[in-house]
Amino acid sequence: MDGWFVDDRCSNCDVARQLAPDLIGEVDGRSEILRPPRDEEETRRLHAAVFACPTRSIRPASGRPDPYPMALDGGVLLCGHNSPHTAGANSYLLPRPRGTAMMIDTPRWSAALAERYAARGPVTDVLLTHRDHAAHGRRYADHFGARLWIHEGDLDAAPDADRVIRGLEPVEIGEGVTVHPLPGHTEGSVLYLADDRYCFSGDSFYWSRTTGDLEVAESVVWYSVEELAASLARTVGRLRCEWVLPGHGDRRRLSADEMSRRLTALAERTRRARPRPVDFTALRW
Repeated sequence: MDGWFVDDRCSNCDVARQLAPDLIGEVDGRSEILRPPRDEEETRRLHAAVFACPTRSIRPASGRPDPYPMALDGGVLLCGHNSPHTAGANSYLLPRPRGTAMMIDTPRWSAALAERYAARGPVTDVLLTHRDHAAHGRRYADHFGARLWIHEGDLDAAPDADRVIRGLEPVEIGEGVTVHPLPGHTEGSVLYLADDRYCFSGDSFYWSRTTGDLEVAESVVWYSVEELAASLARTVGRLRCEWVLPGHGDRRRLSADEMSRRLTALAERTRRARPRPVDFTALRW
């Protein structure tokens, strides 16, 4: 369509559709270009999808500059360059006081990309949300000279982590940054809360464009949906945030009060969930 297409490597991970939902849609279990861009803003979003897609399936290849890391607002950046080794998970850069930054989960590994992310200031910590996103953690941490974090429940996925989160209680791990253990999706899943504004939820919950609400990916809970329900019940009252920034699924910004209301409702819905077979096709992106 006007030269644009999605090739047959598409894994239906939703990354490109998050960035250009009115230009790229899901058709028969994969992404397709719905129409060509009409203006400069739509062209920019389509090219952002090019550089994020983990299978590099959005064509033609961009002749424009790589936009990543790309600001979502004044306080957090999207890394882009999603990796096929993390099932195409999103990753983020969180600037901190005094010019440093933290990386939450990781993009595909590249020394050139690592230099680009570090150009904005020293990256002091690489925070893994769970085992599925651990593939490149050590390489990025070593390149940055940063500490690598993971919860003990998923420690076998990053046995050389520099910091191990233990137990179920929230722990402050940096100025304005608290980790909340959230077993469920995996035994060692966590979320990171920054500045009472940003909630990096890993694969525990996400914003669904289909339902227009926060959702748990019930069909890909590897450890225990009952544990996830207990985790949410224990945790949502402690969260105050405006942004939900997941590994998979869409991002969303709401007022802190509205986000709290929706998190409470999500915990109640998850309490009624029952175990089900793993089925990637059942995700409500």
